[in-house]
Amino acid sequence: MKGLVIKNTGSGYRVRTEDGNEFDCKIKGNFRIKDIKSTNPIAVGDWVEFNDALLISHIYDRKNHIVRKPANLSKQSHIIAANIDQVLLIVTLKNPETPLAFIDRFLASAEAYNVPTVILINKTDLLEDAYEQEYLKGFTYLYESIGYTCITATLAQSIPECLSEILSNKTTLLSGNSGVGKSTLINALIPDAQAKVSEVSSAHHKGMHTTTFSEMYDLDANSHLIDTPGIKGFGLIDMETNEVGHYFKEIFQRSASCKYYNCTHRNEPGCAVKAAVETHEIAESRYQSYLSIIEDLNGGKYR
Repeated sequence: MKGLVIKNTGSGYRVRTEDGNEFDCKIKGNFRIKDIKSTNPIAVGDWVEFNDALLISHIYDRKNHIVRKPANLSKQSHIIAANIDQVLLIVTLKNPETPLAFIDRFLASAEAYNVPTVILINKTDLLEDAYEQEYLKGFTYLYESIGYTCITATLAQSIPECLSEILSNKTTLLSGNSGVGKSTLINALIPDAQAKVSEVSSAHHKGMHTTTFSEMYDLDANSHLIDTPGIKGFGLIDMETNEVGHYFKEIFQRSASCKYYNCTHRNEPGCAVKAAVETHEIAESRYQSYLSIIEDLNGGKYR
């Protein structure tokens, strides 16, 4: 039988067949995906084949997937989700503050796997003073100027007006650090979802994990959300040093004017990217994120 993986249960996978029936399946002990060393060979969003014993025997070709490298498993990857149309990356600028390096790493990975990303800036009603409001404006300007759609939400508002149109007729991966409000958003969109919600740690101002395993929710027959556990760090995998600049839109655009075609934008003379950083045409934070990925790929450790 053929079915869609709609939940990782920890001990197995919940699979929904095309006629709407759901089964709790497991994978054969020797099941592997060719050329992928992963902590989870099957992800939510995968189409699979399983038998009467509820053992998954085959995974159908993916149109795409997003992978991250767990911090302590440098040679393995973790597949976040498969066969998605877009990502809704939820970030917060306060309580907790999402690191810019995390955002840039996630965006670069999504670019590498050719998955469009929309940035939802949540909890904007917590930004009370003038400095915080200016930071919100600057943050939004930075990513919109690069080419990313940014939308905002407040704790009271829950669902931005434009969100329904953005999510319509698509399978959307929801991702972000713990505590940014993914589960709260899902419960607002789908009241029957009953996604677990917890408070942000008052001691460390960081979110605490509430989603344990990935799960797909149905907005309607053609619109789906994949919720994932909050991610603390985002290491990149399957990327060569000379490719990293391709996944930073503004760096890739400027690199065409570099003196050397294989410029890494670090120490080479005649580098158009470094010149653009100096004139603030490329944000220093984005450039530092680019350099941190280069360091990571060359043996540095990401936390």
